[in-house]
Amino acid sequence: MDDDRGEPLTIGRLSQHTGMPVRTIRYWSDVGVLPPAGRSESGYRLYDARSVARLELIRSLRELGLGLGDVRRVLEERTTIADVAETHVMALDAQIRVLRLRRAVLSTLARRRPRPEELTLLDRLARLTGDERRQIIEDFLEEVFGGLDADPELKERMRHTPADLPADPTPEQVDAWIELAELVQDRDFRRRMRAMAEQHAAGRPPEGPGREPGAYQWFAKKVGGMVGEARERGIGPDSAAAAHVLDRLLGPADRTQVLARLESGGDARTERYRQLLATVNGEPAPSSHLDDFAWLAAALRAHP
Repeated sequence: MDDDRGEPLTIGRLSQHTGMPVRTIRYWSDVGVLPPAGRSESGYRLYDARSVARLELIRSLRELGLGLGDVRRVLEERTTIADVAETHVMALDAQIRVLRLRRAVLSTLARRRPRPEELTLLDRLARLTGDERRQIIEDFLEEVFGGLDADPELKERMRHTPADLPADPTPEQVDAWIELAELVQDRDFRRRMRAMAEQHAAGRPPEGPGREPGAYQWFAKKVGGMVGEARERGIGPDSAAAAHVLDRLLGPADRTQVLARLESGGDARTERYRQLLATVNGEPAPSSHLDDFAWLAAALRAHP
């Protein structure tokens, strides 16, 4: 074996032959994963061709990240390389997810440049478990809709819209989640959303048109269509033409009540809430109707 003569190798010669440090070979021999093929008359460990092949396999497995316990099990044929590799793939996937989240959090902190007293809070919000994140949103929705006769489809839609980070979030999604968590825990925003929900519930007729689930969406689409068209045509909310738009849009509805509902919900933060949810869920930003509803509110004030 030594110098291609088939003679046994000492640790020093094995080190030269394979490029592995002597101390590493000696350690692997000591722990039993690379037993020597024999001993010299002086008691020195000797290695043969099979030892070289075994050493190369050990090195490859270690470079792949396998611990000595797994290496020993493979060498003793108590498991297969494929099984060990599968286990390590899952472990690496978990590590990669942690690293990606850590990178996303650091990117968020770099953009936000938080004060020292904010750092702990932002880091905690980003690292919450999925259950903890969902609980924050559920507590918010319960405070907004609890005990109200709101449109059931609206409540169900908000309750079942995911607000959780994916396994591998982007920095933008982490940033959006932190802002969303801060927003839904803001007392003033909660009061605003509750007032909007109360106005919505109060405006629902006891029966008939407007009572059916999903009516809130129908009205929003109608506003987007009629008011959007009026704005494109340059119709001002205080003009005579705006009064005709109101007649077609609202019919005999109580305009005072409609205006009250618009004023309770006319907060840019409600729009921001929807945008943040979309970003967290990796969805396109929803269409904004803030300008349409602002026009409608102005028209209602001009034409009560």
